[in-house]
Amino acid sequence: MKIQTLIAALALTIGASAFAQAPVALKDPTATPKIDQRQVEQQKRIDQGVASGALTSKEATGLQKRETKIQADKVAIKADGKVTKAERRKLNREQNRASAAIKRQKSNRHKAAAPAAVK
Repeated sequence: MKIQTLIAALALTIGASAFAQAPVALKDPTATPKIDQRQVEQQKRIDQGVASGALTSKEATGLQKRETKIQADKVAIKADGKVTKAERRKLNREQNRASAAIKRQKSNRHKAAAPAAVK
């Protein structure tokens, strides 16, 4: 009798966990939450670099162009209604390169000109 109770409890647990998972049909095939979050973080790094003077306006403009291209690529990739693993890898590779460029340009010895003193 105990074995039947155990089997019934196990079946209920398995059934409940399968039911709790979101159906595959409801998932958005164009969702890119990790890529989106990374774009936000990289934009913050650029803004912080400009505010601290670690990035010149020319460097910041170049980094912004790179971020704009990543956004355009993401929009183009989503246009067909599905983001494949290969497309996610492509965007991730672009973001890796952009991140390295941000790090490199923030740590080089170029400093933004100090704002003019107000009299």
